[in-house]
Amino acid sequence: MDTIFILLMVLIMIASVLLVIVVMAQNPKGGGLSSTFGGASSAQFGVQRTNDFMEKATWTLGTVIIVLILISVVITGKPSVAAPAQQQPVKKEAPAQSAPASSTTPAQTPAPATK
Repeated sequence: MDTIFILLMVLIMIASVLLVIVVMAQNPKGGGLSSTFGGASSAQFGVQRTNDFMEKATWTLGTVIIVLILISVVITGKPSVAAPAQQQPVKKEAPAQSAPASSTTPAQTPAPATK
């Protein structure tokens, strides 16, 4: 089970790095990669679709990360097979009874002072 968990963690890290790269490549003003490398307007040579691809890649990678995390939680959340099948009954003890604090025994009473 440890190898599956490690594999899932590696996949989550790869998807996270790819998500960071895709988000950093986007530009909310419409520049992004198309203006950095193209140098021309975004309407030429089909570069307009770069934003659609980036948005789909962002949502896809985010969904992949969430699904991989949920799968890893389900796999690691199961109890181990080595656990005993039977539970031992819990012993219930009676509460301790204490004597009242105001009562004293005759041996504990101080002797009266004589004059």
